[in-house]
Amino acid sequence: MISLQDISLRLGSQLLLDEVGLTVYAGQKVGIIGRNGTGKTSLFKLLMEEISPDTGELDFPKDLRKSQMLQETKGSTRSAVDFVIDGDVKFRVLEKQIAEAEQANNDNKLAQLHADLDLHDGWTIQNRAEQLLSGLGFPPEDFNRTVNEFSGGWRIRLNLAQALMTPSDLLLLDEPTNHLDLEATLWLQQWLLRYQGTLLLVSHDRSFLDVVVSHIVSFENKKLILYRGNYSDYEKQKAERMAQQQAEYEKQQSRKKEIESFVRRFRAKASKAKQAQSRIKELSRMVDIAPAHIDSPFHFKFLEPTKLPPSLLATDKISIGYEEPIIQNFSINIRADSRIGLLGSNGQGKSTLLKVLAGKLPLLGGEINRSDHIKIGYCAQHQVDELDILSTPMKLIQKISNNVREQEIRNFLGGFDFRGDRVAETIEHFSGGEKSRLALALVVWQKPNLLLMDEPTNHLDLEMCHSLTVGLQAFAGSLILVSHDRHLLSNTVDQFLLVKDGKLDIFEGDLNDYEKLLLESNKSDNKTNKVKAGKLNKKETRQQAAEQRNQLKSLKALISKLEKSIQSNQTQLNSIEEQLSDSALYEDKQKDQLNLILKERAQLLSTTSELEEEWLGAIEKAEQ
Repeated sequence: MISLQDISLRLGSQLLLDEVGLTVYAGQKVGIIGRNGTGKTSLFKLLMEEISPDTGELDFPKDLRKSQMLQETKGSTRSAVDFVIDGDVKFRVLEKQIAEAEQANNDNKLAQLHADLDLHDGWTIQNRAEQLLSGLGFPPEDFNRTVNEFSGGWRIRLNLAQALMTPSDLLLLDEPTNHLDLEATLWLQQWLLRYQGTLLLVSHDRSFLDVVVSHIVSFENKKLILYRGNYSDYEKQKAERMAQQQAEYEKQQSRKKEIESFVRRFRAKASKAKQAQSRIKELSRMVDIAPAHIDSPFHFKFLEPTKLPPSLLATDKISIGYEEPIIQNFSINIRADSRIGLLGSNGQGKSTLLKVLAGKLPLLGGEINRSDHIKIGYCAQHQVDELDILSTPMKLIQKISNNVREQEIRNFLGGFDFRGDRVAETIEHFSGGEKSRLALALVVWQKPNLLLMDEPTNHLDLEMCHSLTVGLQAFAGSLILVSHDRHLLSNTVDQFLLVKDGKLDIFEGDLNDYEKLLLESNKSDNKTNKVKAGKLNKKETRQQAAEQRNQLKSLKALISKLEKSIQSNQTQLNSIEEQLSDSALYEDKQKDQLNLILKERAQLLSTTSELEEEWLGAIEKAEQ
């Protein structure tokens, strides 16, 4: 049992918790929610005894084993699999003691140590570490790559694997799905359901919370409020409580009417496709929980597009990729009312497709015909890295529209919770969530009629994710969305395209069908391969083998070339990080030099991400 009694906690001059009490029992799985800056990370630091409360007592068993997912990873020459195994400190101690006993020829000591290793399940640790890596999306070829060779997002995955490897009674996970695709998210979901200890989980993925947790702890007015049930249960309970507050009643009813109107409009035009019916059900559900979000600081709408032609964009047998195509012969017509979700594992080309449609990456073949009146709003995964950190939210909007009144900009930015002096502060000290909100605001301000969004919820808290979902529901234009957030997908798109094995096809089904497909994919793939193999005659087998050898040779050459490019980029990034650690660089006279370095860093990060995506696609093809 973990008990907080009359805990008060400050961060500098800011009071985060004011005489709160909370009890978490052994084996409970608890979701921790609250707006960015309310104290979720500080609560984790308190539980890890990295900080002490200002007042009150924190009690838990003295022998409680704790494990925490770190948010940063320093460079290391350790292999990925060794880095994960390092999470099991007791195993490493036993391993060292066994080596010393062998050196000393101490057979009695060795016998005892091997018995201890057996009790610790040490003989299976290599296999368990590899299973964790595989589940989180690392191909076998990556197991022995050094930590230094991975980009930031993949290092976070390594941190997660190490935290899961660490034997624990209390597991603290802070946004573990931020850098995962849907496949890895589903795998983690199953792993956590089997976890026997106590879990405290911070996540903005409400679908993930709904499956994994049994309780919700919400940061509200410097208090910790415990709700029984998952996130959906929390919304209903909070909605019921807030519905009793007369001052909020009219706002609640107004929001309900907005959603009900949207449900009616969508039902009127929806086909009988299963995903469309699923979306109607999800939207109807949102009517009941609308009051739970009335007190959110985020209230924005996507501005009405200036023009909305019937057809925005059409592709004719396009091939996309970098030096080699990832997707080939793809044709589609994007209409004014298109709402498309892209499904598929990392490396299949989803992000690459959005970059091509946005005009950020050239075609390898085929044609794209864009309407003269198309206006694209592109939200890239690494868009925050391209923000001018020495500018302010106000200046960034004024740079886009220089003849707009300041008050109009302030009103607009207020919907994204940038208020008062905050709109005039430089963004260099903004949090990741604040930068993500600002990047989204810049896109919304430009009144796009086609939105291309690549993991837009990364770094956003649950309230902002909810506001984004509501905003996209009412968006008048067209949407193509890549996201691991199942709730966002369920509520904003009505058609799915599956990117797999170089092809892009319509997926007939909803997200539940896709999840079942992922869980059964390995079994079905094995059966399919056996059936195909039985149908081939000897001549066809020889021809196919020769073709596969040629393809594999080309792929290996491409993989080697990409690895060299990625390593070269990483070396340059390491050099830039060293330059950025020099405090002299932030003096006023170095402003131009700092901007140049930051732009170079953003370009390298973007290029590295593209190279890694192509590398993953090539690896998967080589394995097949």
